[in-house]
Amino acid sequence: MAQFTRGFGARRRESDPKLPPGQYLATDFPVLSAGPTPKIPLTEWAFGIVAESGDVTSWSWDEFAALPHEDVTTDIHCVTRWSKFDTTWRGVSLDTLLADVSSEYEYVMAHSYGGYTTNVPLADLRGGKAWVVTEYDGKPLDPEHGGPARLLVPHLYFWKSAKWVRGLSMQKRDEPGFWEQNGYNIYGDPWKEERYW
Repeated sequence: MAQFTRGFGARRRESDPKLPPGQYLATDFPVLSAGPTPKIPLTEWAFGIVAESGDVTSWSWDEFAALPHEDVTTDIHCVTRWSKFDTTWRGVSLDTLLADVSSEYEYVMAHSYGGYTTNVPLADLRGGKAWVVTEYDGKPLDPEHGGPARLLVPHLYFWKSAKWVRGLSMQKRDEPGFWEQNGYNIYGDPWKEERYW
């Protein structure tokens, strides 16, 4: 059963060109999760990418920390209608993580600690569009917001930015993940209001 934090502040900004249709500007960072927050010791954390061949490219926390990191400032948009402007993150680009992964498949399933999944086209993870982030607003990412690491795909609704991410697997077809199986749109473009099926 989904657990939600109630009472976050928001104000309507329909005339702002940065705000997708149907969204409200949040004054804080709401916490919404599909289940309990998993506890992931950094000594046990790992991130892996499974190619269609079955080959796995993976990183421990220390190996991941040694990769080139980028600072990212971006707007985020939740399917529940809140948006937050100019959020700041630090993490590793998916371009870096996918550099040595060979794939003919066009789709990816993101997997999280705790069992959550979400599907994303591979093209939406490349070209400076997505990161695995470990910091938010200059601090280590809080577990409630997906720490120690979460996927960040800011041009899609925020459910695609899987919390507690542990890996990606290449897919031949665009198979639905957790929320997509439960009525959410297969893609999730906020500018087209692709909220639900």
